[in-house]
Amino acid sequence: MLLRNMIKSTLLAIGGLASAMLLPMTVGANNANAQALDQEMVVIAHRGASGYLPEHTLPAKALAYGMGADYIEQDVVLSKDGVPVILHDIHIDTTTDVTNKFPDRKREDGRYYAIDFTLAELKTLNVTERFKADSGKQVYADRFPGEFGIFKIPTLEEEIKLIQGLNHSTGRDVGIYPEIKDPSFHHDEGQDITKTVITVMEKWGYNNPDSNAFVQCFDWTETKRIREELNYQGKLVQLLGENRWGPPAGTDYDYLKSEDGILEMARVVDGIGPWLPQVIEGLSENGTAIMTPTLIAAQRAQLKVHPYTLRADQLPKWAGDMKIALKAIFDDAGIDGIFTDFPDQVVQYLARNPDA
Repeated sequence: MLLRNMIKSTLLAIGGLASAMLLPMTVGANNANAQALDQEMVVIAHRGASGYLPEHTLPAKALAYGMGADYIEQDVVLSKDGVPVILHDIHIDTTTDVTNKFPDRKREDGRYYAIDFTLAELKTLNVTERFKADSGKQVYADRFPGEFGIFKIPTLEEEIKLIQGLNHSTGRDVGIYPEIKDPSFHHDEGQDITKTVITVMEKWGYNNPDSNAFVQCFDWTETKRIREELNYQGKLVQLLGENRWGPPAGTDYDYLKSEDGILEMARVVDGIGPWLPQVIEGLSENGTAIMTPTLIAAQRAQLKVHPYTLRADQLPKWAGDMKIALKAIFDDAGIDGIFTDFPDQVVQYLARNPDA
């Protein structure tokens, strides 16, 4: 571990983004303020390097790889012909030009759904930076210009090929981190997205506890199904939201955040993916992270904790800058990893703070 940290520090000193592609970018942890954890902290590229390029495009994933991310996230939905594609939403009208190319294909609610389009039709669309449906303005104004719509929607297998291909050419072992989006919606549409995704995962070798992948889902009933009915042997993460957001049927986030809920999840999953405020409430008077009971219970249960989402352009209210946020997450709270739109900044922090 010491040697790895020395290598990382050297890479950082020479400005080695390109060199970073050749080495695992993970850092050991042992925090006195949290549970002692003999494990490595990981950087998870949230929808790719989405602070710099439009989310879930292959260029955003390649950039995240080059920035040294340990895992790259894939949100998965299905096309009309049952192909798993990489999109954050079941809707496609706030990240593509679908309203211009298929103006008559919206549903009664005014939205356009990926599942209403074949893969061939989805491939004709241009992907842009996320924008607001009502005004057309970018959600993050200072990110990649929305008018430069030069990107396409990838399939899950295309993205796996990209990452495995880069692993082969660089000698690294960057993992994947797919999320099964809204399985109940897909079921109502006559498609089993969970079974489809798990089949692809197993086909590409992500089929055992040592596979460099996590499968995540907000639907607790579906997460249990993955393990118990589909008998998936790879690593699983239960995502945590808030009940006020409208949870899937059979999922009670208040319960899952409790000590009893944590213990129940620990019998099924390898980790949890909480919303960042669910694990860090803020900073104490001396400037250290205030850990929530959910975080403490999860660490006691030896669950991985991978919160979402750290953004340099949308920091928590208690964090004046990224360094403050990262110190709280890694140094104070001993959290295992973080989803971030800015993987380069997290990699650089961990390189400068090898004992985080």
